Amino acid sequence: MNWIVESMAEGNGDWLRARGIGRERFAGYVGDYLTSVGYSVERSEIAEPAETRVRGSLTRMNPALPPAASALVFRFYPTSGGAALVWEEPTVVPPDERARMDRFVREMEGHLTRAVATESHATAKVVRPSEPHLPWNGHATASSA
Repeated sequence: MNWIVESMAEGNGDWLRARGIGRERFAGYVGDYLTSVGYSVERSEIAEPAETRVRGSLTRMNPALPPAASALVFRFYPTSGGAALVWEEPTVVPPDERARMDRFVREMEGHLTRAVATESHATAKVVRPSEPHLPWNGHATASSA
């Protein structure tokens, strides 16, 4: 069953993966980060196929975030040994907002990497898949836009 869920994550284009922690815990780290930068967070779980969804709505003004980042949606799938994070929304970022969105993506990835490694005493880690996917970039990293 895990290979089915893992292939679903690959087909949807996962952005990040966590090794050594499950999808629920990984979703918790994302929710905590979003709350810290001004989002209200809604989390839902689906049993079959196993999936966690996190929705963030910007409620506190943050000039560092572009308007395209006002509503975010992420899906988490279990993988063998961890979880995959799929960035679902927004799917389009206007060119004039791209620099701020790319900076937000890099800051979020850095925060998740540090938080997971610190809390797990480096037994768990966040890694990029071989072809990380952000909907507005295709199969490219945020820094290569």
